[in-house]
Amino acid sequence: MKAMILAAGLGTRMGPLTRDLPKPLLPVDGKPLIMHLLESLAAAGFVELVVNLAYRGEAIEDALGDGARFGVHIAYSHEPDGPLGTGGGVQRALPLLGPAPFVLVNADVRSGFPFAKLRKPPAGLGHLVLVDNPPHNPGGDFALQADGRLANQGNSMLTFAGISLLEPRLFEASPGGTFSLIPLLRAAAAVGDLTGEHYRGPWLDVGTPQRLADAQRPS
Repeated sequence: MKAMILAAGLGTRMGPLTRDLPKPLLPVDGKPLIMHLLESLAAAGFVELVVNLAYRGEAIEDALGDGARFGVHIAYSHEPDGPLGTGGGVQRALPLLGPAPFVLVNADVRSGFPFAKLRKPPAGLGHLVLVDNPPHNPGGDFALQADGRLANQGNSMLTFAGISLLEPRLFEASPGGTFSLIPLLRAAAAVGDLTGEHYRGPWLDVGTPQRLADAQRPS
């Protein structure tokens, strides 16, 4: 099974921190964010990785190389005209990912999630990892129902952690070009074709300078 890391974002919320450095290369605990992620995926047995690149992508490619020193092989999906969004970026990379289900994770996520749990096909079009709602997303994204399926509204709203297992078929109805993954996930949830799980371990979306500082603090 392959895994894809979304690393093409502009990182605009980081302000001057990403003026000369792409967000996935910002240091946390002595190494770039994306390297922590590579090590976690490799430890879980994911050795065929796809990384999409846009803003200062050459710096990420120079830092990671072919992935051999991390025990993985990296194929790069370049977005030369600028980021295509979370959905468009995956769609462009589908030829590299192949026909089988794949793990998708945001490069700016720092967590202790055991990726090995995702090494089996999803029950529907996708399976999302959810976390308790952080202060920056108090309303949550999806409701986790008793049977493990997700709904777009409900009493137990949780936040999408930026970690998922997806079927390529999810993108058959995609609009093409630049678009977000979220509408595709909501459409799948609306017809009962999306499952999820509640992860209660350490997790942080390193999306702002304050959250980057939080990631540096001992847990």
